[in-house]
Amino acid sequence: MDQKPAFGCLKYSEQHAPGVGLTLDISEILASEQSAYQRITFYRNPYLGVFFTLDGYIQLTEGDEFAYHDMIVHPAMAVNPQIKNVLVIGGGDGGTVRELCRYPTIEKIIMVEIDERVVRLSQKFLPSTACVIDNDSRLTNIYEDGLTYIKNSASAQLDLIIVDSTDPIGSGEGLFSREFYHNCHRALNKNGILINQHESAFYPWDGYEMKRANDKIKSVFPIAKVYGFNMPSYASGYWYFGFAAKNLDPVSDIKAEQWQNFGLETKYYNIELHKAAFALPSYVKKLLSE
Repeated sequence: MDQKPAFGCLKYSEQHAPGVGLTLDISEILASEQSAYQRITFYRNPYLGVFFTLDGYIQLTEGDEFAYHDMIVHPAMAVNPQIKNVLVIGGGDGGTVRELCRYPTIEKIIMVEIDERVVRLSQKFLPSTACVIDNDSRLTNIYEDGLTYIKNSASAQLDLIIVDSTDPIGSGEGLFSREFYHNCHRALNKNGILINQHESAFYPWDGYEMKRANDKIKSVFPIAKVYGFNMPSYASGYWYFGFAAKNLDPVSDIKAEQWQNFGLETKYYNIELHKAAFALPSYVKKLLSE
């Protein structure tokens, strides 16, 4: 991170590729600490609001988090509106469980986050995303390694697993392994869905990791597709999630009317966008098929 003053502000800089990066003015450093797992830093930007980084990489900004959290939750709920039992691995900022808790039909949500400090700092500095943590009786927080949790979980009990992870380095690396995907497959019931953070495809490193993750998931799940969305604060401005399932296709099996009957107001997701998100650019299709 570069903190050289400019125009009266500190600067946060993140490099995405040689000669390419993102720079944000910092009006305030809210917190910075080294947990048992990673360096956690919370900042304030005049336009994007509060944002935080893990080991020097942006995880969330108040200004655009709605796109990420809409797209990690609502597509799965539109394909299977009967989802009742959900596991979230990661997601310590609370945005994913916030969106899940908007569904009155969901009965149980377990959030397994390895680093409790991410949760506690988010509750303090990002109440807009962490608002349901400790405030919804359906939500249970477990602070342990998601790899261990899913390995020891019961078979065929979950309707939905959402892997809201960091990049495949450090504490998040194991969440991109074939063994992990096998355990997710075992834990899901016959209509179960797995949604996972799938990187980007524009820069070579991101594309390499996206391809690796997709190949592993396709070797485990009979249905494995990728969908994209705009994310201004992430590298390249466009990001992807993976949708994997045993029986449900994310496009042909969408229950549009049932989802719309929930009456949810969303800032990014809608039914028309759902179908379009699975239509991939040619270079991404080529990357995934090679």
